[in-house]
Amino acid sequence: MLDIAIIGAGPYGLSIAAHLKARGGEFRIFGSPMHTWLNHMPQGMYLKSEGFASTLYDPESEFTLANYCQQKGIQYADIGIPISLETFSGYGLEFQKRLVPELENKTVVSLIRSSSGFEIGLSNGETATARRVVVAVGLSHFQYVPPILSGLADEFVTHSSAHRTFDRFRGQNVTVIGAGASAADVAAALLDAGARVQIVARKPVFRFHDPPGPIPRPILDRIRFPMTGLGPGWRSLFCTAAPLIFRQMPERFRLEVVRKHLGPAAGWVVKERVVGHAQFHLASNIAQASVRNGQVHLELQQGDGGRQVLETDHVIAATGYTADLRRVSFLNADILGEIRSVDNTPVLSSKFECSVPGLYFVGNPSANTFGPLVRFAFGAGFTARRLARHLTG
Repeated sequence: MLDIAIIGAGPYGLSIAAHLKARGGEFRIFGSPMHTWLNHMPQGMYLKSEGFASTLYDPESEFTLANYCQQKGIQYADIGIPISLETFSGYGLEFQKRLVPELENKTVVSLIRSSSGFEIGLSNGETATARRVVVAVGLSHFQYVPPILSGLADEFVTHSSAHRTFDRFRGQNVTVIGAGASAADVAAALLDAGARVQIVARKPVFRFHDPPGPIPRPILDRIRFPMTGLGPGWRSLFCTAAPLIFRQMPERFRLEVVRKHLGPAAGWVVKERVVGHAQFHLASNIAQASVRNGQVHLELQQGDGGRQVLETDHVIAATGYTADLRRVSFLNADILGEIRSVDNTPVLSSKFECSVPGLYFVGNPSANTFGPLVRFAFGAGFTARRLARHLTG
């Protein structure tokens, strides 16, 4: 009987494994390293987070993103130099090789409660048993496509995470739905591939982050807007510094903060690649969507009450991710029925344990308990430290 199993090998799973290993914990970890970053994000994109907030975590901080960039001769700064997807993915793979070489690149297909813990079914037919299980699945389980689009065939509508490259859309008219970083990154990649791009968003303004100012920041700016791993501001400081206090807040408050804090906004580095090149339809809701004669017809309800019909070859829903335990395919109905949840996310203890003893959830599914911090890679540090201490007791 194994003590601990970790399902997932992204920033959270790898950071937890590194901490457990340093503390002498007995574990197995399953998953494809950095899977979401390598397979479900557009080539050429840049992270919105600053360099210091885009690292993975080992207990002694021996192998940070800064260390990796220095060793590889990649330009780096804690603040001010955007981190490319390729750099971050390469760093994550190197972190795994150095610090978590025992990773088993196997897919978990089932998780069943047993008399002594959990039985884990793997895609190769193997079965593992563990007393405790940490679910560290990435965003790729939680793609959100608006219901009005979800009924159309994949030939005409896809989620942004379905695309790594966009050459197949060369010469086509593609409509991107969304108002955040994913929409801007996808639009930029489509334009680079030679597509004609329209962006539809409910928001009246498509926001881009401002480029970094002078470094070091003026002292008044540092007081008014303290820098955090989620960006500048006192609200973000609270979210990053006090996730355990956040957990004690009323449920309604927590859900509202997680939903609204850090609304959609694209990185500043992509702005010039999109503005002036893509056509924007802002303050617009999709009233109807249908396929006619091989094209998607979108009827838009505009903010001024007017209506507009767009004809497009393909629609990409850059509409983000919504954590929902029902979409974690390896969780069977019996386990789902035992997990106490709110908004289809688990209610967690201060140690990340759900109502099923020995079952832990980290990353995006834990946000309604611990706040916006754990929706980002930056939250892996807090999570790994706290969970590893608890699991090794």
